[in-house]
Amino acid sequence: MKVSGSVLAGMVAVGAAAEAGCPQPLRNMVYFDQYHTAILPSHDVTAGITHVVMSFANSSLFATPNMTEEYKPFMDVSKVRAMFDNGTQVGVALGGWGDTNGFGAGAKTEASRKQYARNIAAMATKLGFDFIDIDWEYPGGNGADYKQIPNSDKVDEITTYPLLLQEIKDAIKPRALSIAVPGKAVDMIAYTPEHAPAIFAAVDMVNVMAYDLMNRRDNATAHHTDLQGSLKAVDAYLALGCPAAKLNLGLAFYAKYFQTAKGVDCSGGPIGCPILLAENATDGSDLGTSGAITFEKANVSPPPPPTNLTTSKDQSCGTGTAFTCQGLADAGCCSQYGFCGSTPAHCGAGCQAGFGTCTGPQIGASFVSALKESKTDEVAGGQWWWDASNELFWTLDTVPLMQRKFKEIVAARGLGGIFAWSLGEDSYDWSHLKAMREGVKGLSKASRK
Repeated sequence: MKVSGSVLAGMVAVGAAAEAGCPQPLRNMVYFDQYHTAILPSHDVTAGITHVVMSFANSSLFATPNMTEEYKPFMDVSKVRAMFDNGTQVGVALGGWGDTNGFGAGAKTEASRKQYARNIAAMATKLGFDFIDIDWEYPGGNGADYKQIPNSDKVDEITTYPLLLQEIKDAIKPRALSIAVPGKAVDMIAYTPEHAPAIFAAVDMVNVMAYDLMNRRDNATAHHTDLQGSLKAVDAYLALGCPAAKLNLGLAFYAKYFQTAKGVDCSGGPIGCPILLAENATDGSDLGTSGAITFEKANVSPPPPPTNLTTSKDQSCGTGTAFTCQGLADAGCCSQYGFCGSTPAHCGAGCQAGFGTCTGPQIGASFVSALKESKTDEVAGGQWWWDASNELFWTLDTVPLMQRKFKEIVAARGLGGIFAWSLGEDSYDWSHLKAMREGVKGLSKASRK
């Protein structure tokens, strides 16, 4: 399938306006992932969204010379378009957390970069995508495999990353190219003063993942998506020379939790309270003491477990199913992600007690309490709560704090827009998604005065 003439004309017109210095409407972008499709928003909720990023296509698909395996979207692109306003741009994200092999192989040489870019362009043309998003986490190292492949083995990616982006941009023109970039400074290995200008020149949008600012590699509590941390992340890219108009500020439709150290009182504040070891020091695997929980209906207002549960036959379990792990040999725990197993990640924090055996705190009930009891750190601009009975630290975002981010970051720094991970994760009442729309609308009106 080829991109229609009207779509191509629109892309060219936008590019021409930008080059002429004409102000562009703020971008209101959402990632749409394949794991959260059970409840989707109606047209009145999605109104005003300008960009949708279907996630993810495996990065390795495009590293083979003739693409021996094609990317098959989890939903037909035309059906995705029908969910949004006419003119909403629909793109596809390559990569995502833990998927770096294809990028590394594709970036290696001039020949591999050209082939990689041609494969992406062919896919975009065939499936009718309006833009491409590169979600390499992260060039230069510190990705999910950093214990298996040390950063010292990825130094060449610092040089080849901008070269790959330029090849992709040249191959997909007139389509736009966006990149998802780290919010934590420690992960900005490839974004050096020497190479950052070439990165920013090659792309049209830079999506700053200003969330997960606290993760399982930390050893003390902090906000995972506060205003101060988000502003610091944005300013880091501005300092490297990224045009503000290319930057999109990232927002999270999920909360994060961390088990705090035994016997420690963390009620005094959200910063610096010791947490339990959350990542295996040997291989970097999850130790089951931290995680994330979305603002989905099943989490905010959880239904009671079904009474007619049957033992799982395919390792699936948990909320939304009728399957339990009870009775499975060596796999009796139902993880927060709905899979049976016996590792700490299955049996520890987040384990679903109604669907199997658990050894960790009950995250579901604690999350419901966190939504009611959480406090606002007015200075940092973050929401938090410590559950003393379960020894759990919660960090999340709220609509009022999102509204502050529009004023104190997006408007203050003149950014090009915002984005969220991810669409289906806000299904309880779509309040965060609606706040994005109202924030974009408010700033757009203010800019016209």
